[in-house]
Amino acid sequence: MQVPIVENVLKLNDEIAAINRKALKTSGVFTVNLIGSPGCGKTTLLEATFQRLNDQLTIGVIAGDLTTARDAERLAQWSDHVVQISTGKGCHLDANQVRQAMQNLNLDKLDVLVIENVGNLICPVGFDLGQDVKVAMFSATEGDDKAAKHPYLVQEASVILFNKIDLLEYVRFDLDLFRADVVKLNPHTPLIELSAMNHDQAGFEKWIAWLVQNVPHALQYGPA
Repeated sequence: MQVPIVENVLKLNDEIAAINRKALKTSGVFTVNLIGSPGCGKTTLLEATFQRLNDQLTIGVIAGDLTTARDAERLAQWSDHVVQISTGKGCHLDANQVRQAMQNLNLDKLDVLVIENVGNLICPVGFDLGQDVKVAMFSATEGDDKAAKHPYLVQEASVILFNKIDLLEYVRFDLDLFRADVVKLNPHTPLIELSAMNHDQAGFEKWIAWLVQNVPHALQYGPA
């Protein structure tokens, strides 16, 4: 009986995700499902993104976490459009949770919605939330085998971020191996190497350019 139960859960999730997607597209919101492990730098990336784009885009965030609202509180300093989802023991966000969070956002005011998923490289991959794209995030402090060990995230990502490049000289990390694993799993998806903490560098600008180019609005983009 286990398989039908799982199938029914995923079917219901996909139905709600379709409702989410329709609402987001109707409002012209480009939606990102940001997936990465705890400590990879998701919140720091979003803080830097707000700093870089707040004068050009209106960005909202749905922040998923097990218990605390600390990530949401950090991001709320940069935007009035931040909603917290506490999952308790849940290891991922589902479409219904996102649907409820969306009711606390004025979608018509947003250009971009980032769903900062629970810190996990496995469970979030299998649940459609209604997003346009999945963004995978890895970091130099996690180990160079993470892409190979989590192939489904790499394969489903529209862009892959490799964060904390400023720490490479201090950690044991085979960057060539990591790059090779990514190319083997998903040769057509861009890999952007950056430092979210030290965001005054070319890699971070590549992320910004990728994000802006995917927003479905005619927006001017130029150097800060």
